[in-house]
Amino acid sequence: MRAAFLPGGSRVDLRDVPEPAPGHGQVLVGMRASTICGSDLRAIYREHLGEGPEAYQGVVGGHEPAGRVVAVGEGVERVSVGDRVVVYHISGCGQCDECRRGYQISCTAAGRAAYGWQRDGGHADLLLAEERDLLALPDELTFLDGAVVACGFGTAYEALCRTGVSGRDRALVVGLGPVGLAAGLLAKAMGATTVVGTDPSAERRALALELGAVDHAVGGTDEELDALLGDGAEVSVDCSGNGRGQLTALRHTRRWGRAALVGEGGQLTVDVSEVLIHRQLTVHGSWVTSTVRMAELLHNLVRWDLHPERLVTSTFLLDDAAQAYRTADAGAGGKVGVVWPDAV
Repeated sequence: MRAAFLPGGSRVDLRDVPEPAPGHGQVLVGMRASTICGSDLRAIYREHLGEGPEAYQGVVGGHEPAGRVVAVGEGVERVSVGDRVVVYHISGCGQCDECRRGYQISCTAAGRAAYGWQRDGGHADLLLAEERDLLALPDELTFLDGAVVACGFGTAYEALCRTGVSGRDRALVVGLGPVGLAAGLLAKAMGATTVVGTDPSAERRALALELGAVDHAVGGTDEELDALLGDGAEVSVDCSGNGRGQLTALRHTRRWGRAALVGEGGQLTVDVSEVLIHRQLTVHGSWVTSTVRMAELLHNLVRWDLHPERLVTSTFLLDDAAQAYRTADAGAGGKVGVVWPDAV
């Protein structure tokens, strides 16, 4: 079968590799869609910068997979051949407190492995997954919907749940890449009365408005945000992973408001007394989501008739994975996906 590896230096290496066979508790998934995450670009595609949970081990890339079950190993009880599934992209030990709560992302066991980072991911015709890492993909959602949920939409949903966004709130989204777009769409679905987005890229601001992810999109100056939000938004989410963006999110959160920091990377320097303590802010560090929350999101997307694939602005076949990564790395559009011809 064909598979795409990420050797660094902004390259993609396509290889023929043997087809895997499922062992006990494992499932073989025929891939239908596998989207590209900003973390792949930041820590693997350009250079192998990651350490610990982000250390790339030379495996098949892609940690946002969705597909159809084609074979199951012994001991598999919950899924069957033919089932449509999303793969939660962290396979934890299954025994620690974090795993038992569904937050395999926070598992610290030596055997923890992320698909596309420490074990083979979704940029291949077949993916070998643990049954416990699979979530049922509702028939009403497409495989591209599922792939976008597998990381980006799930990450945004977790942050908004932690901040408790509702119809009482205005929301500020800093950084209008794919996760920021997801945060805007979800904040609206969850009841936010107004969503303001900021990004230095005019192209991304235009896309956010076109998709209906935000009501207003600005460059992010204090003057622009003051004019739109006055004393600040009740809820803010930073998706920029940039220190300046993170500070913008905090400074434009209203007194007693709630903020979530989602974007990876960046160094934040903040006057703790002035910005946080005296303004009584609640700040959440929010890392991906849990299998429980992701399953909840999949059901809610059906209820809301919200299709995450709206964020996908380019798709490529696996043989064109190098072009897919170049397009994603350009950062001008929305989500980029690798798809298979029989993605139905």
